[in-house]
Amino acid sequence: MTPPKLIGLGALALFGCIGFMALVKGKKQAELAKEDPIVEEIVLPKTEVKPKEVIVSKPVEDSAEKQEAALQKAKVDKVSRFFALDSSKLPIVETVSYSSRVPWLKDRPAWVADYASYFATSRHFIARSLNRKADYLSQKISHGDRFNVFRKDKQVEFYLVIDLSAALMDFYYYDVSEDKRVFLKRYPVGLGRKDETRTSGYLTPTGKYKLGDRIAIYKPGTLGYFQDQKIEMMQIFGTRWIPFSEEVENCSESYKGYGLHGAPWKAGEKNELIEDREPIGKYDSDGCIRLFQEDMEELFSIIITKPTYVEIVANFNEAKLPGKEVEE
Repeated sequence: MTPPKLIGLGALALFGCIGFMALVKGKKQAELAKEDPIVEEIVLPKTEVKPKEVIVSKPVEDSAEKQEAALQKAKVDKVSRFFALDSSKLPIVETVSYSSRVPWLKDRPAWVADYASYFATSRHFIARSLNRKADYLSQKISHGDRFNVFRKDKQVEFYLVIDLSAALMDFYYYDVSEDKRVFLKRYPVGLGRKDETRTSGYLTPTGKYKLGDRIAIYKPGTLGYFQDQKIEMMQIFGTRWIPFSEEVENCSESYKGYGLHGAPWKAGEKNELIEDREPIGKYDSDGCIRLFQEDMEELFSIIITKPTYVEIVANFNEAKLPGKEVEE
């Protein structure tokens, strides 16, 4: 064989060896890649898990705290201190002794209505204080009888906050001069039916409204018109009614037609009217806020002579209340 041919065959053999070695090496790398995935693909999920655990656990802790706070508030009832005649009374009220002769009236004797007007305190409030029980109508009074009234040197407003998600209402007073508010009591309420076409999701609107003074007291036999039908008013509004009178902030609906009132009454087995307590805590009204009779009459006696605002929110933590909350 000639030298040129030998050189050609040698070169061909050399290139063949190189190609074979490259093929073997490639197969080994592929096999290794299958057995040992890229390190970053293992590490990245680990770095994501830790923050997720933190995010999940925090709301659980907040939820427990909120539940505990809700339980504590449900136990609070400072309303009785409006009417207490001892040192436990709230600082926005004072105790007076009845006398028919008073310095602000010189031409005639003073009656309960005169004390109510002078101290901007409802007669229902005075009656409960006088009677030492939830009797808002009896106003028999004698010289020296003691009862509570709102202090004239205090500028007081009341705030009601309604949680749509829980059908609950919180009651506060706000001392304007001292810029402080005090939580008084939590009430169960009945609210408007669910309605996806409304901004709030219910027939009850959201927003802050002011309550008006076109109040009403209903007794058995009191007739009126509701939705163009003559009806006994207690069947719709219970024994008390307080309307919304003004839109203040972030109101989803006009104030007209809305208000606070008692649970409706219905005919009993003997055709007598009895309170229907079933709707409280439920979403069954045309949009108004319903309360049990005893709660509505209690609230009515306190707030009707003072500026009162109702704020309706999806849940309590969305409310924007004035002043710093303090204990009294």
